[in-house]
Amino acid sequence: MSGKGRMISSMVIFGTIGVFVRYLPFASSVIALVRGVVGTLFLIAIGLISGNQVSGTAIRKNFLLLVLSGAAIGFNWILLFESYRYTTVAVATLCYYLAPVFVTLLSPLLLKERLTGRKLACVAAALAGMVFISGVLDTSARTENSPVGILFGCGAAVLYASVILMNKFLKDISSNDSTVMQLLSAAAVLFPYVLATERIDMETVTLPAVLLLLFVGIVHTGIAYRLYFSAVSALDGQTIALLSYVDPVVAILLSAVILKEPLDFFSVIGAVLILGSAIAGEFAAKDRQSAGSGSDR
Repeated sequence: MSGKGRMISSMVIFGTIGVFVRYLPFASSVIALVRGVVGTLFLIAIGLISGNQVSGTAIRKNFLLLVLSGAAIGFNWILLFESYRYTTVAVATLCYYLAPVFVTLLSPLLLKERLTGRKLACVAAALAGMVFISGVLDTSARTENSPVGILFGCGAAVLYASVILMNKFLKDISSNDSTVMQLLSAAAVLFPYVLATERIDMETVTLPAVLLLLFVGIVHTGIAYRLYFSAVSALDGQTIALLSYVDPVVAILLSAVILKEPLDFFSVIGAVLILGSAIAGEFAAKDRQSAGSGSDR
């Protein structure tokens, strides 16, 4: 399979997770914990089979950041899964894709990057999209765009943005090694949290439910991450960034087709603004890199 094929496949898998979570009878924290454990074991097993051993030296050098970012990933999953429960998969996904907005706003403080007019325009467009999907402009009563679900989705986006920013400070470590350690850290942090906060109803622990949960751990974490990172090494940055938006498109389509969740006029406008601003931001970043490389020569 080509690099683009692997990237698209991983994004399609990621885009379907909301539908699967909707049919799981377990708490969001339990799903996140199992996802972390199964995903970690899968990636370690694949690494051993392929001969790619995890570098202990690289992990020790970046240990604190890996643990913190792993914890953020774990709780990011919980908030996203909770968002699916309180609002539509489409709205939850769009809230989640506000992460680039938070990265842009925090970059001047943490990465010393300049906040340009184009960046501000993209942020403004994304925030306007958030207003549209929130339902505040719709005079009719709508329960789908629950404020609680939107808050959970935005919270997940903030944590996702924090992971993106922390990853920028990782040094001399492969994507596979950092992902294995982050998933392991997510599982390690979530395990005591689940023990302290959850009481599993044994009536929900049926064979179909357990198999579906394992499917999410193996396919939506292990296989999807494996496809993603094998594609990253074969593609340029802008292609990776643009193909990543296959994920929300798939999620929105499945939300309407399979779950029969409504996507009204205001939500469509919001989707266009949020995803359009994110894509425009990627092109802006590419333009700056091209300009920079030209001046260096």
